[in-house]
Amino acid sequence: MPTKKRVTIALIAEEAGVSVPTVSKVINGRPEVAPETRQRVERLLHVHGYQRRVGQAEGPVGLVDLVFSEIESPWAMEIVRGAETAARDAGASVVISVLHSHAGPGRDWLERIASRRTDGVVIVASRLSAGLQRQLSARSMPFVVVDPEGEPPAGIASVGATNWNGGLAATRHLLELGHRRIGIISGPDDMLCSRARIDGYRAALETAGVPVVPELIRPGDFLVDSGRVQGDELLSLDEPPTAVFAGSDLQAFGVLEAARRRGLRVPEDLSVVGFDDLPLARSAWPPLTTVRQPLQEMAALATRMVLASGASAPEARRVELATELIVRESTAPTRS
Repeated sequence: MPTKKRVTIALIAEEAGVSVPTVSKVINGRPEVAPETRQRVERLLHVHGYQRRVGQAEGPVGLVDLVFSEIESPWAMEIVRGAETAARDAGASVVISVLHSHAGPGRDWLERIASRRTDGVVIVASRLSAGLQRQLSARSMPFVVVDPEGEPPAGIASVGATNWNGGLAATRHLLELGHRRIGIISGPDDMLCSRARIDGYRAALETAGVPVVPELIRPGDFLVDSGRVQGDELLSLDEPPTAVFAGSDLQAFGVLEAARRRGLRVPEDLSVVGFDDLPLARSAWPPLTTVRQPLQEMAALATRMVLASGASAPEARRVELATELIVRESTAPTRS
């Protein structure tokens, strides 16, 4: 049986038609390589599954990169807390990058990280293209995706939550309180977690024999303003809902504001359920019934997966942590 040829920088250089130093520059994120050459080398590194030898990798550096598309929300702060806790327990630190884009890290970011080295990358709520996957792998950079926006590509490690179950539990809670006209304000249509929560909402209604009414399903963006605007539209209907399931706690706060502006009392006139269980949910008035998404645990697990992998890719598996309905004072039996 023929022995499998060991993948070396020299082998990659030979197949790419470039010098060994050029391949080394690509691996280490050096800028002085032509884009076409870089892409050719990265593709070969990915195809051959090249990994640095332990001696080359020089051991861990004690840094984990945490990458956000946006960070201006309490949701992101919970992710930061979880990652920092896990990193601190492992004797490492966290470096935060904010991209202001949902397209994932770009080449400039990758080259900066490769030049200073990192033990791995945790990518939060972003899309992971095949090109980015190839570039990370080519640099022997372990990575895990937290709460991916879309379906993660095959072979990618990711950590999320049971969004479908959460949507089901929130809607069932309202049904058990006697509500039948239940509105929902979702997140962006192209986000996996948002679609899963709506699917859970639909499943609960259908199981209970309650019709799914299209006018009660409203688009949102998980932020306060969309909760207020869409909540106001729901409450403006000729037959408004007696309860609203908001796709995030922030949207639920917007619904509470829309209800207050109309002189409606929560929960006497309108029941409201959120999703996330941010610390603010406990101090809202009334305290918010919500679905707990274990954000800190999700980030901590992703960080541990990255640190445990060394220079190798983390085990390709999708982990979903359980959600839990937390009943507080913003929901009550319907009066109708």
